[in-house]
Amino acid sequence: MEPLVDPDTMAVIKQILSNLICNDNDLRSSAERAVNEKLAETPEVYLLALVQLARTEPNEVMRSFALVLLRRILFRPLPDSPSVLRSTRITLYDHLSEPTRTALERALLSALSHEPSASVRPKLADTITDLASASFERGRPWLALQAQSFSATLDPDQRQRESAYRIFGNVPALMGDQQVDAIVRVLQRGLQDPESLEVRHAALRASVAYLSSSSPQAQAQAQGLLLYMLDTLPPLHASRAPAFIQTLTTLASSPATAHLFAPHLPALLHYLPPLILPQFNDPGPTPTISRPFPSPEASGSKTPNGGGPTTPTQAGRSAFTFPPTQKAVVPPTDDADHEHEQETRRSALELLVGLSEARPGMVKRMEGWVALGVRACLEGMGEIGEGEEGGGGTGQGVRKLDEEAQGLKEWLDADPANDPSDEFYPHVYEESLDRLACALGGKVLLPHAFQYIPGMLKSHEWRIRHAGLMAVAVVGEGTHKVMANELSEVVGLVLPMFNDPHPRVRWAASQCLGQLCTDLEEIIQERFHREIFSVLIPALEAPEARVHAHAASAFINVCEGVERQTLLPYLEAIVRRLLAMLQPTSPGWVQEQAVTTLAMVADVSEETFRTYYSSIMPLMMNVLRNAHGVEHRRLRCKAMECAGLIAIAVGRDTFRPDSQEFVELLMRLQNGPMDPEDTMLPQYLSATWAKVCQALGPEFEPYLPVVMPPLLHGAAVKADVSIFDSEEEEGVPADREGYETVEVEGQQIGIKTASIEEKCHAFEMLVIHCSTIGAKFSPWLPQVLQLVLPGLRFIFHDGVREAAALLIPMLLVCGKKSSTLTPDMLNSVFSELVDDIGKEEDPSFLASAYKCFTDSTRVVGQESLPPAVYEGILRSTQNQIQMLAQKRKRRAEKSPRELQEERDDVALLEEMEEFAFEEMGKMLQFFDPAHPLLYAISSLKELGIRTELWDKEGD
Repeated sequence: MEPLVDPDTMAVIKQILSNLICNDNDLRSSAERAVNEKLAETPEVYLLALVQLARTEPNEVMRSFALVLLRRILFRPLPDSPSVLRSTRITLYDHLSEPTRTALERALLSALSHEPSASVRPKLADTITDLASASFERGRPWLALQAQSFSATLDPDQRQRESAYRIFGNVPALMGDQQVDAIVRVLQRGLQDPESLEVRHAALRASVAYLSSSSPQAQAQAQGLLLYMLDTLPPLHASRAPAFIQTLTTLASSPATAHLFAPHLPALLHYLPPLILPQFNDPGPTPTISRPFPSPEASGSKTPNGGGPTTPTQAGRSAFTFPPTQKAVVPPTDDADHEHEQETRRSALELLVGLSEARPGMVKRMEGWVALGVRACLEGMGEIGEGEEGGGGTGQGVRKLDEEAQGLKEWLDADPANDPSDEFYPHVYEESLDRLACALGGKVLLPHAFQYIPGMLKSHEWRIRHAGLMAVAVVGEGTHKVMANELSEVVGLVLPMFNDPHPRVRWAASQCLGQLCTDLEEIIQERFHREIFSVLIPALEAPEARVHAHAASAFINVCEGVERQTLLPYLEAIVRRLLAMLQPTSPGWVQEQAVTTLAMVADVSEETFRTYYSSIMPLMMNVLRNAHGVEHRRLRCKAMECAGLIAIAVGRDTFRPDSQEFVELLMRLQNGPMDPEDTMLPQYLSATWAKVCQALGPEFEPYLPVVMPPLLHGAAVKADVSIFDSEEEEGVPADREGYETVEVEGQQIGIKTASIEEKCHAFEMLVIHCSTIGAKFSPWLPQVLQLVLPGLRFIFHDGVREAAALLIPMLLVCGKKSSTLTPDMLNSVFSELVDDIGKEEDPSFLASAYKCFTDSTRVVGQESLPPAVYEGILRSTQNQIQMLAQKRKRRAEKSPRELQEERDDVALLEEMEEFAFEEMGKMLQFFDPAHPLLYAISSLKELGIRTELWDKEGD
């Protein structure tokens, strides 16, 4: 291939790249300036030089760097680009001439054909991928790449085959215009590659991408491909299995493609047990000492669906029944393989759980599937270790007593927020059981779980008793409807565990009871409050700090769903024990928990808490006066929160004598030097100011000049949105810490969570101040209104939008009462609401937006609305009715089986739409009780799926 750039220019570009990767900061800075100059002067020449370097440079590092730089420069948004999304942003690629684009494409394809390095080829394939994706998005298919890739799948060089399938996996559009049968043959050939696991895995990724992007009709035609995809699994060593399983999980966990696994569930049920159930060497018959469940060898049990034994290599054949028969997964032979085995185990469990979440109805019908998932989770939950040597779990026997004692001591002494043993806690198995419970419901899951849980709670091994309690705790959320009917038996199992000899089991008992009080809120507190308090109050005096602190934590969950009159008989006993935790000899984290729980108890008991005010408020204020060290950051924040809640509980008359000093303490904290590492203080300060405002009412108005500036600053925060490199990386890259990432149009879009949480918190505090202060809030009305109206469209955080919708009517009340409401303000408010309602696509917020409009109209009066507002809201409502009708019609056209599979999502959508219809109707009735659109809403409701009928069939 002819050179694209003359030698002199190439020499200059090569020197610039060499300087970019050198260690000398001055040279690197100079090279960066040179790059920007070249891009400004001759961008096309610079890009062609980079691709020529990637094709001809002898040095691998330089070739790799040229490719990375080419990708970043080619698709970096230009300064005047209006969007961060790939489909709408303007990049350098969009400004290239057609000859340059063609030259780039030809050079990259040439490089792909000749690149010898295994480390460079992936970067080359990814660069080609980006270029191909950009071409397809702009309606310019890269036909030469398509032809070369299909041809490369037959190449004798396995590197060429692997690259071809890698590109197909990244750009499935390259396969989109081909016959389904032809694509299946190409992918099948890669899946059965006789030489290379890398080729088989790339073909597997390509197969997943193809099926994921295909229409339902094409998926049905390609159904047979899944057999060959699954057949890549059995011969894998434990070190290679996770990557293959995780790739398949992408397909299994998507509701759009999970149904493809339906014919293969029996085979998966043979394959998965050896991976997700530990294979014990000691087949001892007692399930309560070394493990909760007998091994297959000991019990002679069959696989859950009645097949053969579940160990990986029994009978010398695969657990899979797919043809051709292959060897099973190779088990680890020494300690070095243990981590690979555990990763394989976790990956296999994720496949099972992901498929169950995507198609719960499908897996429920597969006998043995749910039983396997529940047992796998319970086994894993019993494997608690205090160190790397202690992570083997119960199947490897009891650890030495001295190691056991040392591990327990470390756990007892650790601050729960910084517990080193948490690294070895089996969180993944708890989370998996929770997800299964939420996906499958109590009617299906609870019988399997409680087949084991009672026996686990009677085990001689503390880890198994602990796991049994945590199992009860984690299944509550997803099974609460059914569990409520069996609550007496459940509570009867949990209560005796508060007398367990092992502190970690007693800790788990508090965790279990607290979680049940959250998941079955009000139900369990109403029916079993005597039993709950009879065990939790004594637990506050447990000899171990870790245990009595967690009992105090559980009281927060109890109080969230308990009636005031129910709590009062126990109030003195609770407060006395919590105050005992505030002794100077208690660890700081125990004092923090006691203060937090006291705040919640005060909140529930309200004015009755006045009895304890004189004992507790001075303690809280003393903390604020004297706790200045770094080690007291959390305690200081908890103390101010507690004092604020107590002030609300006891009322302004009781609080007023201390209010001035308390406010001065808060002002000293706010105006003092801020520690940049203390991220808790600003949020706790603003929340405490709001509590003091609630306690004092209108008397708080003189302090608004102190409180409002930080709130206005927080409310004005913009969303910090970034685009991250889509290359796969180990762990969480440093530049993504603190960001929540979502994939949009194949890109990783990062949103900085701290900034949007700060904004949401500020909006919520503004709601409290405005609603409490009333007309005296008017000096701040223009500034707040200017921030709140854009908040209705803040798509990055629902809390901001909901707070804005609540705040607008309050601001109008403030303006009306203070006579500061101007016509311009009214016009801005109603124009914004009408516009937002017409465009809103989220039915849950649509209800809030309509309520905001109706409440605002009631405040100012119908006669104050300009005719354009009335006409506009009717147009927006007609638009919403049409959009919701189309959505409901499309939903109704789905098959009963599809609806059953998606019942939870459909039920949630229908419920949100019903709320929207209700608020829409209230708005119309306000204007005209017989408005014609009310009949349209009634008809629209009849298009619903009637999800309430499902509830009659069980949870």
